Amino acid sequence: MQNSPSGDHGSVQSHGRLAALTIAAVGVVFGDIGTSPLYTMKEVFGSHGLAPTHANVLGILSLVFWSLVIIVALKYVVFIMRADNRGEGGIMALMALAQRTASKSPRTLWWLTAAGLFGAALFYGDGVITPAISVLSAVEGVAVAQPAFAPMILPISLVIIVGLFSFQRKGTASVGALFGPVMIVWFVVLGLLGLRQVVSMPSVLMALNPLYALAFFAEHGGHGFLVLGSVVLAVTGAEALYADMGHFGRRPIKLAWFALVLPCIYLNYLGQGALLVSDPASARNPFFLLAPSWLLYPLVGLATLAAIIASQAVISGAYSLTRQAMQLGYCPRFSLVHTSDREIGQVYVPAINMTLLGAVIALVVGFKSSSALASAYGIAVTLTMLIDTLLAFVVVRSLWGWSSWQGGLFLAGFLIVDLAFVLACAMKIFDGGWFPLLMGSGVFLLLMTWRKGKRIVAERTRTDTIPLELFIQSLFHSPPQRVSGTGIFMTTNPEGVPRALLHNLLHNKVLHERVVLLTVVTEDVPFVPEIDRVWVEHLDYGFLRVSLHYGFKDDPDIPTALSQAIAQGFEFEMMETSFFLGREKLIPRIKGAMPMWRERLFIFMFRNSGSAADFFKIPANRVVEFGTQVEL
Repeated sequence: MQNSPSGDHGSVQSHGRLAALTIAAVGVVFGDIGTSPLYTMKEVFGSHGLAPTHANVLGILSLVFWSLVIIVALKYVVFIMRADNRGEGGIMALMALAQRTASKSPRTLWWLTAAGLFGAALFYGDGVITPAISVLSAVEGVAVAQPAFAPMILPISLVIIVGLFSFQRKGTASVGALFGPVMIVWFVVLGLLGLRQVVSMPSVLMALNPLYALAFFAEHGGHGFLVLGSVVLAVTGAEALYADMGHFGRRPIKLAWFALVLPCIYLNYLGQGALLVSDPASARNPFFLLAPSWLLYPLVGLATLAAIIASQAVISGAYSLTRQAMQLGYCPRFSLVHTSDREIGQVYVPAINMTLLGAVIALVVGFKSSSALASAYGIAVTLTMLIDTLLAFVVVRSLWGWSSWQGGLFLAGFLIVDLAFVLACAMKIFDGGWFPLLMGSGVFLLLMTWRKGKRIVAERTRTDTIPLELFIQSLFHSPPQRVSGTGIFMTTNPEGVPRALLHNLLHNKVLHERVVLLTVVTEDVPFVPEIDRVWVEHLDYGFLRVSLHYGFKDDPDIPTALSQAIAQGFEFEMMETSFFLGREKLIPRIKGAMPMWRERLFIFMFRNSGSAADFFKIPANRVVEFGTQVEL
């Protein structure tokens, strides 16, 4: 029986879409892990005094292979990518899933939230190191081609980094389509360079046997354990597979990993290993020395492009993470710039961009080389991987209903590997690992301070609030002057009377014909369907209670959402509507709910937080603000 033409066309479309998503995933998801061959083997044999003997090379290649298999393939691709939050991944999505299991236990909920936020905070440390080490490693290839160019490495790297961050405001929509093809070329070149060397020494293929990794530990003991701190460089960027799942889907990422990325990067590692055995002096930069001399300059150019793409993915991830944290109420509102009319997820956060740029420049100038930076790389990544494992364990036990032995087997297997890498990287803290830890801890402190401070403000405001039902009843006994139009009062407590409404009634002695108490709710899902966006409740005396529901990856737009509420009996006309917002002035207390230094930190963040009107896209000429004082 012949297939119908329409069925063939649908199959072609399906395969075409899968191919397009797979190519795009190669350009975005695998940039970080794809540039690891630039520096991993160099650090393993250059920073630990490890002789590149045949046995040592096989041991390291075996460790690299099984790290890629256990951490990337099994942990992230096979297991954790199944823990999607309505198709979305990443530590925020995983935290939201885990929080559902602890809704009745405030203490457990606090620990899960703290773990998730600490993992998210560590991402910013990774977001600083990745551009620095990737660009430096790529540019260092010019010194291999021509040693006289070595003094130019630092200036060239700084120019590339400044240019990269300066370009962020323009967005990547115009050049993003090139990322996939460029990275495909990069991975193919990696594979071919490695294959060329493997053919001359096929014995390195024995490294696929895990016994060589065990033999390496048996021979080197504690020193072999320390080498894990450099081996982990081969898997940095693994968490990006999960974080970017919402953009491409599970299947394209799996296909790209198993069909292209894993074979090509491991072939390159095998090739570097073969080169090290045949020429121990190549340990100074085995990646670039793999290439014939005529290919060195083109390879430096391609490596620089790959490093820029890898950095771009991490920088964009920092913007996206900041946006999610803002939506969930974990950080102050920052100014957001949408850089694409078609892709709503493409945003630029100027404040974050300037902070990352300053930190990256400080790293490059301070550490000066990729080898020095490698000592700082790994601790933030491995801690994030450890947190992913713990949160995923909560999900598989409580949401998936796994038995105790199944959950315990899952936890124990990955926890042993994660802890081994964390402890190995912890040995590098005093050699530079303190930097990402310090940055991550600082971000974590800010996130937790903002979360606690906002909760205190909400509690203080709630205690001074009049119940809405009693207030409406009092209006019947002493009715105020009514004016035409609609007054919308934004509030976080729909059961009470907003202070802005009381101030308006006290000072202006009038009440609008329609009074709307508007609450914006951020759900623990990435997106809320349009049909579930608006909920309207009609009350007495022209009052309405309206709640707008958004996911943590939605883009809040109050005027657009209100214009869609006609079906629920709410007709919205912007030119007949005034939005009333409260602007609190915070007063620190000597014996407040937080230490004085933390209260002042929260007040500083609060004062510098972005405007709610801008964040919710409310026209400035329709906004009225009333000030009030709140004691912390």
